[in-house]
Order: sequence, then structure tokens, then C-alpha cells
Amino acid sequence: MAETADDDAALIAGYLAHIRVERRLAARTQALYAEHLQDLWRRAQAQGLALTAVRPADVRRWVAQLHAAGRQPRGIALALSAWRGFYAWLGRCGRIDQHPVHGVRAPKAGKPLPKALPVEEALRLADGPARPDGEAPHAQAQWVRDRALVELLYGGGLRIGELLGLDVQPSPTARGWIDTAAGEAHVLGKGGKWRLVPVGAPALAALADWLRVRPLLLRTPQAPALFVGARGQRLTPQVARRRLAHWAAAAGVPVHVHPHMLRHSFASHVLQSSGDLRGVQELLGHASIASTQVYTRLDFQHLSRVYEQAHPRAHRRAGERSDARPDPSPPAPTPLPVRDSGNPPV
Repeated sequence: MAETADDDAALIAGYLAHIRVERRLAARTQALYAEHLQDLWRRAQAQGLALTAVRPADVRRWVAQLHAAGRQPRGIALALSAWRGFYAWLGRCGRIDQHPVHGVRAPKAGKPLPKALPVEEALRLADGPARPDGEAPHAQAQWVRDRALVELLYGGGLRIGELLGLDVQPSPTARGWIDTAAGEAHVLGKGGKWRLVPVGAPALAALADWLRVRPLLLRTPQAPALFVGARGQRLTPQVARRRLAHWAAAAGVPVHVHPHMLRHSFASHVLQSSGDLRGVQELLGHASIASTQVYTRLDFQHLSRVYEQAHPRAHRRAGERSDARPDPSPPAPTPLPVRDSGNPPV
């Protein structure tokens, strides 16, 4: 066994010299590879195996152990990368006949949940900071514009590119417009597909305010863009993101807010209120229901919080007796706060 251990140590040292001298990997990468190879060696020794005797079944078992121990998929992938490189080098040196890591993959990393604002913070954002009285008309016009942007992003669930692509009037070249009489936005979405999005009363009121002051920012009266910047050109996504972040901070929202967060908030709040997944899919313009189903996970998080706050069994401490009967009339769950509007339930 001592001879085998010496052989294994020599093989690891040889490979580390190879990546240092021939491949010239960064010092940090060399250190990570050395750490992962030491872990591989410990696992092989625990099974009474020389490194050259490791088989794919052994590697799969060790990957499962790493996963069960809480190692993140990215960390497992890095370990496999080090092991794979080591055994590829052993193969080129003629020390092994079978590559034991070939075809072994790390567990897939789960997609992170989209970040949505709580309903109370979304409404605080929509209400916005105080209007800047006493400032120049130009600055006040930008405040009115930003308020309309926030209302339409949250109240309609539009993508920022869709919203900024809207024109004031319909035309053969327009990528979208808002029919204020019907309370509908005609939106050209991904894949060149048109959809209708309902626009609620607060958003329509904010839009009407913006249309009244919009000429203050125009350089040419015929400019088609619904939303324009300080120089009269169509507002860009970069400027809109900065303005939204500033608006949120001024409104006292304690997180960094970006346009797509309002789309996520729109979707999750409508789903919480209605439970209509297909309806949310149509409002968002998703081609596949699979893209919309991620919001059911957010909705489940919301339901979990409701359970923890309302269900008598959720609060029982460890060791507490459960023979006491709960109050037969627990308080009703608090409904989602809504503004008096014609908006879809959010």
C-alpha cells in the first residue's frame, strides 16, 4: 500500500508540474487542481484503490457523495474538470486504458427564481417619490415620464424593449402603441408576435399626464416615440434603467429595482390573485407555458409564507404537545392590497 501511495503521489506531482510548466495555468487554477486531486486521492485510498485503478462507477459514486454533502453543482463541475484533466494526462502517458471520468457530468444547477417585489413595495414604487415642485419644467416633465414608465412596466408586465418601442400613434412601421380609449396596448413582442395588453386606470392617468408634458422634451413635433429622453430622442433602455433605479431609491424601496423585476412582479402578483397560469402566459407573451411556470414557484413561496403565518401546526415548537385544540375560527388570510383601479388584479 505504501508503494501504491508513493506511485499516486508521484502521478499527482507529475500532473501538477505539467499544468505549471507546459500548460502554464494560473497559480490560482493550479492550487484548485491540487486541492481537487488531493480529494480524489483521499477517496481512492478510502476504497483501497490506486488512482490508476479508479473506474467510472467510483467517480459517479463520489460525485453523488459530493452532491449529498451540499457541494454546489459549480463546485462539483470544477472538481470533475480537475479529475478529467488528470486522467486525460495519464492516458497520454500510457498509464491507464480507460478514462474513468469520461461521460460523468456534474448535477445541473437549478435556474434561479426571478426576483419580484413584495406587493406593498411594488405599490410604493408605483406611487413614487414626491413630485419635484419648484424645479424647471424640463425636470418636472422627466418626473412625469418616469411615473408613466413605472406604471406601464408594473401594470402591464411589458419588457423594457417593448415599452420603449411604442409610438404615440399606430402606423405601418410602429412596433406598438397604446389605444387609450380602449385601455389596451398593442405590443410587438419576441418572435414578431403581436399581443394585446390591458392598461389599467392608474397607468392610463399617468400616461395622459405624460402626453400633456411630452412636447417639453421634443426637438421635432413629429417625433413618433412615445417615450423620449432629455434630448427628444427615443428613450434608451440604459437611461430607463438608471431612471428607474433612481425613482425606486427616492420612493424608499430598499432593493435595487430594474425593469425586468417589475415584469416579474406583475406576473407573480397576477398569479397570486387569480391563479390563472394561461392568462399570465398570454399577458406576458410567452410562446411556451414552460416559461410562465417559473412563477408558480414564486407563488408557492408566497403560499408557504401564508401557511407559516396562519396554520396552527406551523408554529408548534419542538417538544410542544399537540393535544391542545386550535382555535376553530382562525383569522382569515389578509388579502393582497390593491389600488382602486381598472388594472388587472395585481
